[in-house]
Amino acid sequence: MAQAVDASKNLPSDPRNREVVFPAFGDPQIGNLETPINASPLSKWFINNLPAYRPGLSASRRAVEVGMAHGYFLFGPFAKLGPLRDTANANLAGLLGAIGLVVALTGALSLYANSNPPKALASVTVPKPPVDAFNSKESWNDFAIYFLIGGIGGAVVAYFLTSNLGLIQGLFG
Repeated sequence: MAQAVDASKNLPSDPRNREVVFPAFGDPQIGNLETPINASPLSKWFINNLPAYRPGLSASRRAVEVGMAHGYFLFGPFAKLGPLRDTANANLAGLLGAIGLVVALTGALSLYANSNPPKALASVTVPKPPVDAFNSKESWNDFAIYFLIGGIGGAVVAYFLTSNLGLIQGLFG
């Protein structure tokens, strides 16, 4: 297919001349791209404020925050969509299911930690990864331990909030 040529600039008048995807850091050998999604200021702000990449957090606090979020949000599907959802023990089943999945995820983190993971690399979205996290076998194992503590804590908090919902609504209603 022949391309139309813009005579004034002697360039093809093809929309690809206005491309918005570039090689990361200007180096095509890296194998990463800067796109409007991963290089936008909003995306960078959001990703860099997640606990995994937020500067100034200790490794243990980083893992507890990630674990708490996972435990808290895993409780709901087990309690409200599980096979015991219409029984009196639905919340207890949700708690036990969430704790079981957090334990399995902790096992997966430990397996990954013992596979000699590579050091965290700079990317378009996270140009300066935290130096204290995700850089050694020990840091990944510490992350797994505190993830377990946070995950169980998050599931327990969700269980208590859901089990005492009538009391909480009575306080505010």
